[in-house]
Amino acid sequence: MNLLLVADNEVSEDHLVTLSDRRAEHIRAVLNAKVGDSLRVGIRDGNVGRGEILSLNDTEVCLSLSCGDPPPAQAPIRLVLALPRPKVARRVISAAVGFGVKEIVLLGAYRVEKSYWSSPLLSDAVMEETVTLALEQARDTLSPRIEKAQRFKPFVEDVLPTFAKGTKRFLFHPEGPKGAPTACSGPVTVAIGPDGGWTQYEAELLQNYGFEWVHFGPRILRVETAVSAVLGRLCQT
Repeated sequence: MNLLLVADNEVSEDHLVTLSDRRAEHIRAVLNAKVGDSLRVGIRDGNVGRGEILSLNDTEVCLSLSCGDPPPAQAPIRLVLALPRPKVARRVISAAVGFGVKEIVLLGAYRVEKSYWSSPLLSDAVMEETVTLALEQARDTLSPRIEKAQRFKPFVEDVLPTFAKGTKRFLFHPEGPKGAPTACSGPVTVAIGPDGGWTQYEAELLQNYGFEWVHFGPRILRVETAVSAVLGRLCQT
């Protein structure tokens, strides 16, 4: 935990917060903190700053907060991701949140197993936990918006034009004629397919909606590797 993340409704009017959950246990057992210590703190979807420990016992930790700094700037990237295996999806979302991506769509595709959508690992509660842990790791507070679109064609035709409006659009596919860009010169939307890749129909439909077909080298990468590699490349400054 690189940032103690608290919700706005947990903070009192006098800027105090009392914790008794896993965060309190982390402060005691992992950080070995004591009264008077100062920790990095962030208000969920708000500012970041410091929190001074006022009291600490076996069940609770009370801190006084001073959070006046903005969180890190979000990445200018919107991610459209063919839904991978649910365990992989959690890792990929965690990586995307770590890079500062705030707009994520999990999309159905021909090579996406329909059973994935009913996995408990994709429940709202699990997704919230995944996002929270990723924000804590990245010292960020701003929650991403994660949408689920099971049907490929209706999403591409009806939703994607608005989702990707005002951005450059890149379709990552092993057979793309051009190499991927090395950095973002402005807002971009990237579409990354499943382990087996987009089908020809899917790739062509995305092209019809303004996506430039690019590749990331001659090797076929697993989704979780591809997402981290692509985001790392585009987030270069």
